[in-house]
Amino acid sequence: MNGVGGGAVRAAILCDYREEGWASMDLVAEMVLGHLRARPEGDVDASAVVPTWRRRAGRLGGSGLARNADRLLNRLVDYPRELRRIVRDSPFDVYHVIDHSYSQLVHVLPAGRSVVTCHDLDAFRCLLDPAAEPRPKWFRAVSRRILRGMQRAAAVACNSEATRDAILARGLVPAERLHVTYVGAAREFSAEADPAADAEIARLLGVGPGVGPALLHVGTNIPRKRIDVLLEVFAAVRREVPGARLWKAGGALQAEFQEHARRLGVAGSIVTLPFLSRAQLAAVYRRADLALFPSEAEGFGLPVAEAMACGAPVLLSDIPAFREVGGPAARYAPVADVPAWTAAAVSLLSSPPSPDARAAALQWSSRFRWSTHADQLAGIYRSLCG
Repeated sequence: MNGVGGGAVRAAILCDYREEGWASMDLVAEMVLGHLRARPEGDVDASAVVPTWRRRAGRLGGSGLARNADRLLNRLVDYPRELRRIVRDSPFDVYHVIDHSYSQLVHVLPAGRSVVTCHDLDAFRCLLDPAAEPRPKWFRAVSRRILRGMQRAAAVACNSEATRDAILARGLVPAERLHVTYVGAAREFSAEADPAADAEIARLLGVGPGVGPALLHVGTNIPRKRIDVLLEVFAAVRREVPGARLWKAGGALQAEFQEHARRLGVAGSIVTLPFLSRAQLAAVYRRADLALFPSEAEGFGLPVAEAMACGAPVLLSDIPAFREVGGPAARYAPVADVPAWTAAAVSLLSSPPSPDARAAALQWSSRFRWSTHADQLAGIYRSLCG
């Protein structure tokens, strides 16, 4: 085993299937691989592992049922089968599952040499809070196998203290196996101008004289993001600041939220952004007057770190994970308290951060870097190799 005796640790980075379409997990895999390989110490030899997606039920049509059947077969049958072959024929020193919802893979890995990154406990809500998320028996059985895989891992890398504390509060994994390893903003997210990306975003958004302030939200439409609160706050802000616009990145509004925006009379003031490169998204952050993140729960909050790295003022829900990411450089409001959010947003729009406050925010955000994350992972790998 190369990692024992002073050689480089051979680390298998077990990635999600690209066909799943989890952009955030694809980003984590890309950043972990790239930064582990770039470390000057050269003490980790990282390789991506992901089998070829097999389309079976999908041949019968594009229904959600067929796609979910393919997901289950690929996750629970094909991926473990490929890992068994790798462990037998060309074993690695350490195996790192970068998405906790793939923790079923740990069951086929060598004891004592598996790492799982836990981003939050959402995948296990049907087990931890069944009243809030009722699921059929088969779904709970699959979730239980995934959770037990994470519990079996030799080390669990938590993306925040909030995630670690949630795991400890539930008694899921012993404290000695938990490690806080903050993820970070990619190098493109910077307050420094990028002329090409900035010009492209200016053309896309039509930024110019006479245009009102821009509020920005980056994220999906899943319930915990509280898009309903975002829309109500935006509507209230527009009554105080006529001409304000909302830029929405991370996916178009679902039909229910589009209808909500129409009822609030703000549908025409919302710009849904197309898929953006990291450089383009950074340009959007730099142009936003205020970034809003009204989530009721998060494991970390990567868009918050990205926004702050680009110099954008941020208004956040007062939840533990956001307190970690935003620190003293962010502004907070109680979860779902629309009047408090509106007052804070109007205040921030009328009094932009001073140069000193902006510098403090940039300094705070510098602690969230993928290079630091890779260094911490390398330490975990080495500890598992003795």
